[in-house]
Amino acid sequence: MSPSVLLIDDDLDVLASMGRYLEHQGYEVFREETGGDGVATFEGHRPDLVLLDLRLPDAVELSVLRELRDRDAVVVLLTGHGDIETAVAAMRMGAENFLTKPVELEHLTAVLSRALERARLLRENERLRHQSTREAGEGAMGSSPAMRQLALQVELLAESDRTTVLLTGESGTGKGWVARRLHLLGPRARAPFVEVNAAGLTPTFLASELFGHEKGAFTDARERRDGLFTEADGGSLFLDEIGELALELQPRLLNVLETRAFRRLGGSRELRSDVRFIAATNRDLEAAVAGGSFREDLYYRLKVAPLHLPPVRERSEDDRLALLHHLLKQLRAEIPGSPAGLDDDTVGILLGYPWPGNIREMRNVLERAVIFAGRADVIRPAHLPPEIRTGNRGPGAERRRGFQPESMEEVERRHIRLMLKHHGGNRSRSARDLGIARTTLIQKIARYGLGEVGRTGT
Repeated sequence: MSPSVLLIDDDLDVLASMGRYLEHQGYEVFREETGGDGVATFEGHRPDLVLLDLRLPDAVELSVLRELRDRDAVVVLLTGHGDIETAVAAMRMGAENFLTKPVELEHLTAVLSRALERARLLRENERLRHQSTREAGEGAMGSSPAMRQLALQVELLAESDRTTVLLTGESGTGKGWVARRLHLLGPRARAPFVEVNAAGLTPTFLASELFGHEKGAFTDARERRDGLFTEADGGSLFLDEIGELALELQPRLLNVLETRAFRRLGGSRELRSDVRFIAATNRDLEAAVAGGSFREDLYYRLKVAPLHLPPVRERSEDDRLALLHHLLKQLRAEIPGSPAGLDDDTVGILLGYPWPGNIREMRNVLERAVIFAGRADVIRPAHLPPEIRTGNRGPGAERRRGFQPESMEEVERRHIRLMLKHHGGNRSRSARDLGIARTTLIQKIARYGLGEVGRTGT
């Protein structure tokens, strides 16, 4: 299906020439000469994008933009050279971008391509907002090919309920959630799911947790106690942070994985347990094996079916958006009356943040936003923590002293400077990545005094 764009401009030549160009580029084009007709056409056809002339005979200042934004339109403005200040105000009101007349068609294509992607994400945001809880759980891992493949692997491994699974990835990437999903999607779903974290526990205490102990096995063992392998019999046992497992416990774990038999601490009777064993770590176990802190035989016994969970920053925007909605649905179930979704500006902020703390940080931010939003219908930027709104990356990031607004010219100058530095001053490559003609870039370099950037290391 072709993307659609609505042109609103009282200049018939602009409507004709720009409309023909966009149709040649594969767009379905609607044309209107007045703001009132433009808003009515938008209501009737809901095009993906709107190209709006800033000055229309029936409009006062930014009134048409305001009406279109109230209808969730993605709007790119067409402005004259003397309208830059008004265009900046329009950007603050929610316009996606602005183009100065006469418009370079190559630049127009690049701007509309980015705006079209933004429109697609906003539609996906609305779809996810109304998705059922069951569908949200199924799609929580995302919709990109890589994450769909990972979700398929989880489903296949869930059915193979005797296969050991090793989950790897940074802290907070959702390894515990995937472990539960492996259990719930498989034939052991009605049996116990038991989890324990190996980090911070003494070898004796962890051995007692896993295998149980007899009375008097150690100082505080006042009575016999069953371990988690017994409690999880018939179900699944999830051992998190297995990379922290003490060396003296590793042979015992290897033995129970291979024979399904074990003894309580201080016991002599052999016990058996039928469990689905799932392990997780944020450490590089191969490096730990090479360094002598992890047994090679245990590593290969665990690595029957390894699954790696990528950090949030490496996932696609669609995947991050699906994750945001999945977490928000979880919070709504826990906090009745909380907002039903995210407004468009909030989506943009959350998708642009790098999430160094991964899913754990994302959930904490959303929980705080839900609380601060109170009875609001959606979460808005004002409900987010300041460090998220300003892009501060948390611990170790430079402290900010408040948001300092920049003009569009300042933003453009900084962006061009960074692109020139990235390409070592190469203007053709910089122009290509900026989405503008090389001649336009040369003019802007002269205008902003950036002639030596990249060529001298500045």
